[in-house]
Amino acid sequence: MTDSTRRPLAVFDLDNTLADTAHRQHFLEVRPKNWAAFFAAAPADPPLAEGIALAMESARECEVLYLTGRPERYRRDTLDWLAAHGLPEGRVYMRSNADRRPARFTKLEILRRLAEDREIRVLVDDDEMVCDDAERAGFTVVRARWAAKSAALQEAQEREGRT
Repeated sequence: MTDSTRRPLAVFDLDNTLADTAHRQHFLEVRPKNWAAFFAAAPADPPLAEGIALAMESARECEVLYLTGRPERYRRDTLDWLAAHGLPEGRVYMRSNADRRPARFTKLEILRRLAEDREIRVLVDDDEMVCDDAERAGFTVVRARWAAKSAALQEAQEREGRT
């Protein structure tokens, strides 16, 4: 049963939803993928105006939180990036460092847990598989289609469980 006395949640992905990862995609296009360099470059991600505006607008009525496939070891960089771009304060849910499941599994697990006692007003994510699974589970989804698609990132999200 959800707690109707608390503000609903607006859940935002980071990579290619709020942060433009285009400048670091090349680290995923080589064999082997250079994950350390890919994530080390994240602090330089430019913000995506559409995603930032939606997060700011959502904060008027909702508690904003962030749900990313980034590994936990990059929490400090992630928190610094959110603050540097003036995003609403909110809890950040990250994948454990050893978790290699596809994002659609890890994110849906967290969404279901959050929904046990809170209304989730919206999930905003660029990963089509995450969005499909969340919609099938009954969540309202906004598909973040404002960043250029990357086959390398999509493979990483689905097959390698890295972001």
